[in-house]
Amino acid sequence: MSYDTIILGAGAAGMMCAAHCGGQVLVIDHAKAPGEKIRISGGGRCNFTNMYAEPGNFLSQNPHFCKSALARHTQWDFVGLVDRHGITWHEKTLGQLFCDGSSKQIIRMLLDEMARAGAELWVQTALRDLRKTESGFALEVEREGKRIPLTCRNLVLATGGKSIPKMGATGLAYDIAHQFGLQVVKTRAALVPFTFPDGRFKDLSGVSVPARLSNDRISFDEALLFTHRGLSGPSVLQLSSYWREGEMIRVNLIPDLPLFDLLRDQRQAGGRKALTTELARHLPGRLVDHLRHHIPMQGNLADQSDVALADLVTRLSDWRFTPSGTEGYRTAEVTLGGIDTDDLSSKTMEARDVPGLYAIGEAVDVTGWLGGYNFQWAWSSGHAAGSAIASC
Repeated sequence: MSYDTIILGAGAAGMMCAAHCGGQVLVIDHAKAPGEKIRISGGGRCNFTNMYAEPGNFLSQNPHFCKSALARHTQWDFVGLVDRHGITWHEKTLGQLFCDGSSKQIIRMLLDEMARAGAELWVQTALRDLRKTESGFALEVEREGKRIPLTCRNLVLATGGKSIPKMGATGLAYDIAHQFGLQVVKTRAALVPFTFPDGRFKDLSGVSVPARLSNDRISFDEALLFTHRGLSGPSVLQLSSYWREGEMIRVNLIPDLPLFDLLRDQRQAGGRKALTTELARHLPGRLVDHLRHHIPMQGNLADQSDVALADLVTRLSDWRFTPSGTEGYRTAEVTLGGIDTDDLSSKTMEARDVPGLYAIGEAVDVTGWLGGYNFQWAWSSGHAAGSAIASC
């Protein structure tokens, strides 16, 4: 069986690519259904893009690589596609766009686009062999207990990264890249919670608070969630992509709160009130109770000098500790690293030294922030590869 293009992976990038390739296209996936990451994303409503997506929201050894694809298929181009399919949406926060209904609407939209383009989809299909030929590629896949030989002119790697292995994620794209001489930037879990070995925050599990998390290179102002394992929440997930083992992080629990002025004013109005009672008006009570074992906050407000109040505010705005690690690929939303962009064309996503081989989406060393950015990279890179293949 011969095809113009075979796409390995029926996720966001693979389906987007299939909708734009033209010719005879086959999409193969080992899962039972297409778009499983889309289905579970955003609490089932799919944070399908971000209003403010731009190159600065992506990590890569080559920060310029993503510019071409993002510019040629923007978030507004994808929003236009969503609108044409009658899918209603809303902004939740910080430019994050979600379906009003279900994430399954996005999957159905992509399947409809694939059908319109005439692309075939085979699920529960495993790749068993792959080699380069003079005219393209020869594959052998296993489907319904049968071995099926296939050939194609173009092969697209859209199998994603290693994140969430319970959904079947593997390093297949990296193995294929190595097979054909492409370099792979060392991978690691990203957008992932921090862990601590001593159960440090077990008593705070479930407490959430607005916070600013930072290291020496970047900071994020979003919610912080304490868990029985350590720290999670948007600010933690964002910072995890920039964190390295053994590195200290800083937490500001009062990023936008003029706490010194508030405490000093209340000292005048109600000095006999306990300091911890007043703090509990501004921070979760369980958090205050935890902090009082680590930060001096005894006595009433009237007992606190300006120096003592200033010291308290400093401690609350510069809480420092070093995570022991992260929860790893098990709960990571994406994979940092991947197929080296030096080996790919930023315009077409084609391998420079292997004609007909393309890599897109999470398989590539381009990783977005939390908040719809990684889906936008899937749409943009899939569109870039599909459009390049269609113009061949």
